[in-house]
Amino acid sequence: MNTREATRTTVLIVDDALDSIRMLNDVLETAGMTVLVALEGSQAINITRNIVPDIILLDALMPHMDGFETCRQLKASPALHGVPIIFMTGLSDTEHVVMGLNAGGVDYVTKPINAEELLARMRVHLTNARIAQSARLALDQAGQFLFAVNGQGELLWATPQVHQRMNQCGYAQPDAIMVFAREVAAWLAHRPQPGHHLAVEHDGQGVLNIEFLAQVSAQENLLRLVDRQQDSDATERLREAFGLTGREADVMLWIANGKTNREIGQILDMSPRTVNKHLEQVFRKLGVENRTAAAAAAIRCLARL
Repeated sequence: MNTREATRTTVLIVDDALDSIRMLNDVLETAGMTVLVALEGSQAINITRNIVPDIILLDALMPHMDGFETCRQLKASPALHGVPIIFMTGLSDTEHVVMGLNAGGVDYVTKPINAEELLARMRVHLTNARIAQSARLALDQAGQFLFAVNGQGELLWATPQVHQRMNQCGYAQPDAIMVFAREVAAWLAHRPQPGHHLAVEHDGQGVLNIEFLAQVSAQENLLRLVDRQQDSDATERLREAFGLTGREADVMLWIANGKTNREIGQILDMSPRTVNKHLEQVFRKLGVENRTAAAAAAIRCLARL
């Protein structure tokens, strides 16, 4: 691991064995990393409420709260979803390996720990985590505040802006996250179509407007946070620029977002035939012949907003 990368790396060690902590601390500090230490699971949870490490090394067997439960509680925090957790254990049997992976770990090393093997595994998982983080930052920069949940409404991944918005709306603690998951799961159980929206609120701290985009797999649903005020501003801009009615501007906005007539009908609660009639008026007022040209005109107009 090169020095430049390592100086940016903060590692949280969670272990109740002082000898193990001393050895790991020496290895990681020699590699140029910043080391944080927790002697038990509850300590680790408290530390991560104020500091988000780049990677966590977690002992599987500890008193009070074992590593598996600690991992589950750490992963309940949106800020830690992208942080890789490597289990450290003297148990290499399949049952404990599976328990660690199911709890949210990405890998495991067996004790006594081989320092070179540990650093190599850390390097791989840090690289993967940073690539994923870069991709999510790019989505944020493009205005796509995306996240994914499973069928139980549990967060699988999210872009940084989604995490920030969820925290602002009171979804920073595990109990609040559970409430959020239940509401989203109940919504998903009704099989929403692409473009359908859900508004969730926690203790009056702010509303999250969620749009369903797609079911990526049996256990991954792609969602997006939307800004209703921004949509309203965009619709008004299109209405004024092209002399459209409010409904025509709504249709044009969703055409610019790549939606089909069927999807627009579901979003705006109208039939596809009604959408098509509005679209015909949009074409006439813009002096264009197809939806591609109308979408291009809308995008150019909104780019100036």
